[in-house]
Amino acid sequence: MKLVVGLGNPGKRYAGTRHNVGFAVVDLLAESPHASRWHSRFQAQVAELREDSGRVLLVKPETFMNLSGRCVREVMQFYQMPLEDLLVVCDDINLPLGRLRVRARGSHGGHNGLRDIQNHLGTIEYSRLRIGVGSPGAGDAVDFVLGRFGPTDQAVMEEAVRTAAQAVLVWVEHGTEACMNQYNG
Repeated sequence: MKLVVGLGNPGKRYAGTRHNVGFAVVDLLAESPHASRWHSRFQAQVAELREDSGRVLLVKPETFMNLSGRCVREVMQFYQMPLEDLLVVCDDINLPLGRLRVRARGSHGGHNGLRDIQNHLGTIEYSRLRIGVGSPGAGDAVDFVLGRFGPTDQAVMEEAVRTAAQAVLVWVEHGTEACMNQYNG
């Protein structure tokens, strides 16, 4: 089984914000006819997707972005999953709007959700798919990531979410390196 964790904040207030693009990707994957319905477990919403290569657990932590690590650790411990079977999908203000970047490991880069996962797992050795949401410029980063996309940016992000969902499936089938080769521009 593979574990794909989309990061975001729960609740209608945060739906459609820049910080919730990780949720948007796993939501899209969960629309597959091969996916179960969402249910509550591990302080998260969880759905299972069946692919040719096996089961994929889709997870949306309900602990808010900055406390995502506990949920990730609980799921991994429960299923006794190795780190190479984990992919975290999140927003990135350091990437241009709509750009994807897949990495097999790395620092949190200032992203509080990744920081908490790193703290709970005790390592930086897990794959992540970052989706560029644009930069706040001189503005406040918190207000920016909790804000919504304008009409022009929304179209770009809808395409980026579709592409990110395809990238997740490549990761599931072929691993991080193949995903990096295909989706890192």
